[in-house]
Amino acid sequence: MVRRRCRQNQKTGDEMKIKKGDSVLVIAGDDKGKTGKVLKVFPDKSRVIVEGVNFIKRHTRQTQRAQKGGIIEKEGTVHVSNLMLFCPKCTSPTKVAHKVLEGEGGAKPNKVRICRKCGELV
Repeated sequence: MVRRRCRQNQKTGDEMKIKKGDSVLVIAGDDKGKTGKVLKVFPDKSRVIVEGVNFIKRHTRQTQRAQKGGIIEKEGTVHVSNLMLFCPKCTSPTKVAHKVLEGEGGAKPNKVRICRKCGELV
């Protein structure tokens, strides 16, 4: 029997604290202590691919599409709970806070991420 996640528990791209292009620190798992840049985000699964972290091996067969077969190493996904945002300003891992900036001239307000330690925009 396959368990499916309720729609209420699924995260969208706006709710995730880590986004594509962010520098992150791995705080749990085999690659604990490594830093890297987020390459791809999967918000429905709460997972991301981080550059240089969690390498997996794929055994591929030689086909017309993949001319060369063999063992290929590539990055696997990491759960968001095992990562911390790395603040570029204070150069340390930090928690993320959200702040709403008022829009000018009746424009819609913007929700931005800020560093909990130094208070700068991320």
